[in-house]
Amino acid sequence: MILLGLNIDHAATLRQARYRSAGATHGGNVEPDPVELAFRCEKAGADGITVHLREDRRHIQDEDVMRLAASKSTRLNLEMACTPAMTAFALKLKPHSVCLVPESREEITTEGGLDVVKHRDKVARVTDAMNAAGIKTSLFIDPEPAQIELSAKLQAPWIELHTGAYANAYHGAGRAAEFARLVAGAQQAHALGLVVNAGHGINYVNIAEIRTIPHLHELNIGHSIISRALSTGIDEAVRTMKRLMNP
Repeated sequence: MILLGLNIDHAATLRQARYRSAGATHGGNVEPDPVELAFRCEKAGADGITVHLREDRRHIQDEDVMRLAASKSTRLNLEMACTPAMTAFALKLKPHSVCLVPESREEITTEGGLDVVKHRDKVARVTDAMNAAGIKTSLFIDPEPAQIELSAKLQAPWIELHTGAYANAYHGAGRAAEFARLVAGAQQAHALGLVVNAGHGINYVNIAEIRTIPHLHELNIGHSIISRALSTGIDEAVRTMKRLMNP
């Protein structure tokens, strides 16, 4: 059974487009409330909620994360950059898990995996701090052997394979090669004792192939589900994705 981690960032994107200066994240005229949406997603079958608290706070806000963490039902996965400020925030928050991701102000959404090899010391410090606090750490990485091997050496219990390159190549000649990289990466990670998650660009079409990657524990999906919900409602959007993930 592959689990669904549902990223609700873009519900907050919609809210911030109108109410960035409202002085509140929910209540009154402020809508939508991503935390309320998270509860509905869980009732519809999502196994956990993922949010990315970015440095520029372009969508999810601190209060959103605090409200989610206070919920007894929500299994919260916090995507975060490897910075001292975010490390301190996560240690205070104590979410179920964190996913260390690269972050650039210029990008619209996270593009590409974290370069663990290049930033070894920085990643190691954050991973060690989370392990000591009993917080599961996942490293969002491209399916490259050196990145996977080092992730295991740094004792991160989970990795999240970046599926964006595969998603971008899905309708082109590079699809088979990108899928083969993901399969090989998952096999290598599993052999090294890592829990294998995956995410980025997964949708209602490519899920049919993505789900066959071996050893998958959880898929983190956001944009596609939130987009479908505009037409069908969030309940149907979540249920359909879960059914396609686990036919």
